[in-house]
Amino acid sequence: MTAIKMQTQKMHSCRRPKMQFLEIFTRSLIILCIALAIILSSISVCDGHWLFANAKVFGLWHFCIMEQHGVPNCTTDLNVASIDGLQVGLIFSRTAVSFGVVAAIFGLELLIVSQVCEDPHSRKKWSFGSQLVLLSFALSATGMLSFVIWLWNQVSFMGFTLTYWCQFTAVFLFFLNGISGLHIHSLMHLPIVHPGNM
Repeated sequence: MTAIKMQTQKMHSCRRPKMQFLEIFTRSLIILCIALAIILSSISVCDGHWLFANAKVFGLWHFCIMEQHGVPNCTTDLNVASIDGLQVGLIFSRTAVSFGVVAAIFGLELLIVSQVCEDPHSRKKWSFGSQLVLLSFALSATGMLSFVIWLWNQVSFMGFTLTYWCQFTAVFLFFLNGISGLHIHSLMHLPIVHPGNM
């Protein structure tokens, strides 16, 4: 009986490092994916040219008309596009996606700090960081949807530019990794059932 108990304890002690490695690997992967999403979203927001339609380029910051030989004539006055409410609508869109990037940066910082500095508040930092990433998802998704709504009559699937799809990918990564971060946090509060107590 003693030998069986010792063997069971040995097996349990061998499992713990594997679970710790898997947890560290998963958390590191989440941090890496969020960092990638921030890079994609930053590029997309800074470029801002999201839609090409009828020889016109609609963006968060500029409106461009393609002239002869493919030379764009751009302006920051979005009223030139002759679409009612576009100026106000795109101000809201770019504000939402910009704050989304900011929230993601602060969330990423908290996630990294929670892993580098082990203290009693590490789990709370991880949870709050994951919540900020989900907030980033909500803001970025709102900005993207409002952009599409304001330009609904101009929208076509093939008209979206590469930078728009970069933002779409970033929004998906924000959602996926924010949910994953909170799920891992919830798993840490589950009671551990030892084999000897089963």
